Amino acid sequence: MKRILNHFFSLLFFTGLFLSTSVFANYTLDGRYVQGGLLVGKTLPGAQVKLDGMTIQVSDQGFFVIGFDRDHGAESRLQMTYPDGRIEKKILKIAKREYDIQRIDNLPKRKVTPEKMDLVRIRKESALVKKARNRDDPRTDYLSGWQWPVKGRISGVYGSQRILNGKPRRPHFGVDVAAPTGTLVRSPADGIVTLAHPDMFFSGGTLILDHGQHLSSSFLHLSKILVKKGDRIKQGDPIAHVGATGRVTGPHLDWRMNFHKFQIDPQLLVPPMEE
Repeated sequence: MKRILNHFFSLLFFTGLFLSTSVFANYTLDGRYVQGGLLVGKTLPGAQVKLDGMTIQVSDQGFFVIGFDRDHGAESRLQMTYPDGRIEKKILKIAKREYDIQRIDNLPKRKVTPEKMDLVRIRKESALVKKARNRDDPRTDYLSGWQWPVKGRISGVYGSQRILNGKPRRPHFGVDVAAPTGTLVRSPADGIVTLAHPDMFFSGGTLILDHGQHLSSSFLHLSKILVKKGDRIKQGDPIAHVGATGRVTGPHLDWRMNFHKFQIDPQLLVPPMEE
């Protein structure tokens, strides 16, 4: 029943019927007030927005997004400063989630515990990813809405604590969709390519799309990338092929999303996966 309800709530979000629409004096917020959730806001043009003291990009039309991390606290403080100098403050209540434990065995030992010679490569690749996710401009490509980039069996979920070859590791911050190598991956929303790397140590073929205002999607373990850095992408465009590159036990797509330093749950933005 819990899984069915979660799928129902996901169907409501970004299909025209948002789960929660909060209307305040001069702004609205639509989305999931939950750990890993993303909210789309609309306020007066020229307004300034802060979330827990962090400045939030606002478009010329007044659109903005805010998100919450996997382990976000029970509250967030939102502050709006309007063009006439008025200030409005609101405490946002963030729902806590329970996460699964996911055990993955039979990974190559080197992929679980990298050797010293791998660490230089890993640091360089981490810097590339950080730079690609650091774009922050007023584009509102996320207003295109969201669709699954690939269809298949969901083999890994956001937030699950991972135990690799018996050793506890960081939580999983994406949603995994199992599909055969070569399966076409389509863009879940409009965006601009900020990284197209054929082979990273952990994530293999890696593609990052920026959706505007410091919101990005990452697609990992790809066998082939069909776009290049700087390309302007529309929702539904072919962007890559599913693979089994990097730290994996089989072919699948790992789709992740980031808002500033927060990891967002992509599964909250799309309808239930079709059977």
